[in-house]
Amino acid sequence: MAKRSAVRRIRADYDARDGRSSGGVHLNVIEGGWDPADDGRYGPRKKKRPATGDHQQAQQREPQREQAYVKNIQPKSEGQAKLMEAIDRSNLVLALGPAGTGKTYIAIAKAVDALRAGTIGRIVLCRPAVDAGENIGFLPGDMEEKLAPYLRPLYDALQDRMSAKQVKAMIAEGQIEIASVGFMRGRTLNNAFIVVDEAQNCTYVQLKMILTRLGWNSKMIVTGDPAQSDLLPELSGLAPVADRIESMGGDIGVVRLAQADVVRHPLVAKMLDVL
Repeated sequence: MAKRSAVRRIRADYDARDGRSSGGVHLNVIEGGWDPADDGRYGPRKKKRPATGDHQQAQQREPQREQAYVKNIQPKSEGQAKLMEAIDRSNLVLALGPAGTGKTYIAIAKAVDALRAGTIGRIVLCRPAVDAGENIGFLPGDMEEKLAPYLRPLYDALQDRMSAKQVKAMIAEGQIEIASVGFMRGRTLNNAFIVVDEAQNCTYVQLKMILTRLGWNSKMIVTGDPAQSDLLPELSGLAPVADRIESMGGDIGVVRLAQADVVRHPLVAKMLDVL
């Protein structure tokens, strides 16, 4: 009861001072206060209209797409221009030259372009599994895991032209095949773009076997540097095969790159003069 009488007394004092009925609520208007219309809870906020320059930039902005390299490669030297022309013109091309001249990268870039254009059905990349002057012993895992260290440069070049997700999906679907030279015997590669990398580590017999795998609607690019063979000089078959193939002419191209075509660090070309 004491609480209720105290409440009645306070309400009577308030009504006596204000002169209003106790049933109403007294509101005072404050200028410049909060406006409920500006709050997102009572309706969507009005979007600010961008400036004319920002609106034009938004319209010109490229739509979002999957991250992949779709750029067209351009030759950086006269030798690279000849190599690209030979790949476009001939079904069999041998590219010989020192390290850093872009032989492997150009060949794989052309293979990816042909696969995207639909002119071939698959890419076959092969490389000899030869150690660079040291015996690292037996590698664990299945065949793919054993060959992975030798074929890593081919994966790097592929992922520079496509995303890693695309490369993995195409390998799973069989559109891209990466294999060792030793497993190519007896095959016929039709409707394929074949790239044979580090061919200076192939013997004459191995290169003869590889070159005769070429099938219908296929193109083969053989790259290597005869001066950097991990085999004994008399065992490497790239230089003699190139000399014999070059004399045939026809739908065959042999491109010999020089130190002027090196596109790596400038010290690479200088070291080749000394080493």
